This record gives sequence, structure tokens and C-alpha cells, in this order.
Amino acid sequence: MTNTALQEISSARDAGTLIPYTGPFVLSLDPATCHVPSTPGDLVKLLTSKVSVPHKIRNNLTAAAQFIENFKHRKSIVSLMNEAYEPSVTPNVLHQYLAALPKKPLLIVDTWYDDAMSKALAGMSNWGQVQGVSQSEHFGEWVKYFDAEGNMVEPSVADSWDIILYKPLGSVSPAKNFIVSDSDFVEVLTEIDIQTPIPERVKTLRTGAHFLFMGCRFNHQLTRTYARQVMKRSSDKHWAIIEGPLTRMEQRFMEEQNITRIDMPLAQFVGWLQTGKVSEVLVAA
Repeated sequence: MTNTALQEISSARDAGTLIPYTGPFVLSLDPATCHVPSTPGDLVKLLTSKVSVPHKIRNNLTAAAQFIENFKHRKSIVSLMNEAYEPSVTPNVLHQYLAALPKKPLLIVDTWYDDAMSKALAGMSNWGQVQGVSQSEHFGEWVKYFDAEGNMVEPSVADSWDIILYKPLGSVSPAKNFIVSDSDFVEVLTEIDIQTPIPERVKTLRTGAHFLFMGCRFNHQLTRTYARQVMKRSSDKHWAIIEGPLTRMEQRFMEEQNITRIDMPLAQFVGWLQTGKVSEVLVAA
């Protein structure tokens, strides 16, 4: 099973029909160079160390962010998020691998707030990023478009990019856009079923494509909802690299979306991506 799935991933990559979809745990590949929160738990712990919030929501990232927004100001949560993700994150081996994928156009979906993937792309030509933005700051707009130099551009410019970095939750760079509070997510989820917040270029490139989930977990409704809606109208075959036991809801989600789980450490999988030698990383399915 694992062998077959790896061969399928290789074929999709070589055909240019593979869309990498990365989550926060990608940063765990090189913890020595990561000086920012690399999990939702780490992030909420940092936020609540700066601002006192009710005990019952101290471990709930979106609720804690909403409390800070309500009782301080939206600028306060933006400032704290910027402080959390401003430290440099050196692109790790996976970021560098994805940036160098040869088939174009290439869509990379990155669902965390750091800028490591954009740094890995910095040496490439003809690329840009599309970031989700908060309705509390950009009412009536769902995304902003930025070229390789960090300049805001019109959506039509993205049609000619060879590489599109889609950051649905925003990013610290280049404009400090963050979707993190309860109200941020409520606004997006109100419209996401009809696909309004999904960029048109993303809709085009996902058609018939296969998603490869790395550094992601689906044990929260928000992560499942975002993945489901970004995947909509793509192919009927996808993969997720998740080591260890799944929750009941994760198992149900992956069955529903026809996502094949590969039970393998992410570092081991990345080793296979680099070498192409399945026998060296094969694990029991």
C-alpha cells in the first residue's frame, strides 16, 4: 500500500498535477532554525503569555485571539502575531525542494503564518503569493496579491505567474495579514461553501489535480473545512503524510475525501522525495 502510494505521488509530481499542501508541522523538520511557534498549541501559549485570557480558553487559539481582539484591539492581536512570526525562519529541505519543482505552473498551498516558503522562492523568477486577509481590516476583500518583491498587485497579474504561493490564513510577510480569531474564521466560513474566498487562480490550477498534505493534521473542524474547500473540484485521489494513530474525525475526513494516509515520519518521506528510492523509506502499511 505504501509503495503504491509513493509511486502514485511520484507519477503525479512528474506529470505536474501534484499540489503540495503544507501545515505548521513542516517547521518541525529543522527545529534548530525555527524560532517561531510551529504548532497551534505553541502559538496560543505564546499569545496568552503576553495577554491574560480566561482560563477556559487558554488552550483555544481562535478563542484566545478573539478575546485579545475584543478586549484590547485588532491592532493588538496583529502586533502579537507579527512579534511571534517576525523572527527569521530559514527554509528547510522541504521548502527548498518544493521551490525547485520543475513543472509549471506550480501551486503551493501553505497554511501557516511563517514566511519560510516565500524565502525559499525568493531566488525564483516569475512568482507571487496570494494571502487570505481579515474582514475586520479589509472588509469586502478576501485575498491580496503580492509579487516576488512584496508589492501588492492586481489579481490578473497572478494569471502569468509560474509559481503561486497560496497562504489562505495570511502570513507575516509582506503585509502582516492574519486570519486567526474566531470572527476572522466566521467571516470566511460564511462564504467558503460557495467558494467566494478562494482565489480564481487557485480554482483554475486545482482542477483535476492531486493534493499532497504534509505537516497537516485534520483533528480540528477548521483544518478539515479549509482543506475540503480548497480541494473542491480537484481530482478524486490525494495523499497525506501522517505518522501514528488518527482520530475518528480524521479517519472519516480522509475516507470522505479519498485521501490515502501514508503512515510515515515526515522527515523520512522528504528523504524519499529527494532520493526517489522507495525501498529506503518503505514502512509497514
